[in-house]
Amino acid sequence: MLDDRISSSEGEDPSVGLFREYLRLRTVHPDPDYDAALGFLGRMAEELGLPMKKFEVCPGRVVLVITWEGLNPVLKSILLNSHTDVVPVFQEHWKYDAFSAVKDAEGNIFGRGTQDMKCVTIQYIQAVRRLKAEGRRLLRTVHLMFVPDEEVGGQKGMETFVKHPEFNKLNIGFALDEGLANPGEAFTVFYGERNPWWITIHCPGSPGHGSRFVENTAAEKLHQIMNTFLGFREKEKQRLNTSECLTLGDVTTVNLTMLKGGVAYNVIPSEMDITFDLRIPPTVNLQEFERQIKAWCKEAGEDVTYEFAQKHMNQNMTSTEEKDPWWRAFSGACREMNVTLEKEIFPAATDSRFIRAVGIPAVGFSPMNQTPILLHDHNEFLNEQVFLRGIGIYERLIAELASVPPCPGEA
Repeated sequence: MLDDRISSSEGEDPSVGLFREYLRLRTVHPDPDYDAALGFLGRMAEELGLPMKKFEVCPGRVVLVITWEGLNPVLKSILLNSHTDVVPVFQEHWKYDAFSAVKDAEGNIFGRGTQDMKCVTIQYIQAVRRLKAEGRRLLRTVHLMFVPDEEVGGQKGMETFVKHPEFNKLNIGFALDEGLANPGEAFTVFYGERNPWWITIHCPGSPGHGSRFVENTAAEKLHQIMNTFLGFREKEKQRLNTSECLTLGDVTTVNLTMLKGGVAYNVIPSEMDITFDLRIPPTVNLQEFERQIKAWCKEAGEDVTYEFAQKHMNQNMTSTEEKDPWWRAFSGACREMNVTLEKEIFPAATDSRFIRAVGIPAVGFSPMNQTPILLHDHNEFLNEQVFLRGIGIYERLIAELASVPPCPGEA
């Protein structure tokens, strides 16, 4: 039994209570309870008095869209995107049950998804609720979209849905998606993403008995590949650490994630595999980078080849110039709220990459400052005051973005 002071919700802001209720839904991989999430979000649509549509993009994978129609629905719409799934937990490392949404005496709410990204889902909903309660009618239509499977790559979620005719019917002009917390006073906004490349290098070689000096072994080739890739990794790490202008999203990260090979202690293997997770900034020439990988393989020895498990090639970035009407509305609203923005390339991957890939500008923004970055970490938490302030920030942003005057080419 939790201490009453910690578990009690007496006098709690209703938005915080709603947040904690959503956090308790176990939408965690490998078996996320999507039915529970859809039921909860369906209830939110009813409370908002807004129509809702469900699209089963893959078996058992449903995208849910709640729509607030604008005064001129012909104009391009605003998309508020969030994902319903969360990553696994290692419960033994948590202070509290990761799905109990405990709020401690300092107002810190603990739970998987507090930062990534159930907070944003509820902030969207509550911001729209406030706008509607004020009697506001916005010029442009606003869509709240909730997608599955973002945490496992998005193939059965956003990546598939952006190719769906129903996605095109949403007529999206600008999208908001998740960002990251910022430990300082500023708020981070992301206008592009690094491309994830998951690559396996196959190293064939001469087999033989473990007692001999066999030439041209798979292990020797793998050793060369390992040294080359990790040498490049060290150069990129030094570049990041010695430049005040660069952030993690501006450099290429290389991490060795898997090694495979061998059948017995005394048998030299005829082949070995080495796998890397590469994250490449949109400023890098991807074709040239792949040519470099080919050269590294050739240098490692005869018949060394590679294959990709994932290879994203989209380098679209969202404009952050003041002449751009969407960015002007977003950044202008932030200035008026005294919200300082730090613009960055997102270091990992979100559903924004699929949105940008079909030509729609998108920014990643989670209004969490003075907050340690704990997504995917043990004891993930968000303070209730930071969460509540975020609702007000979204309320202003949604109103400004959905009030952008017709752009050239719009009806």
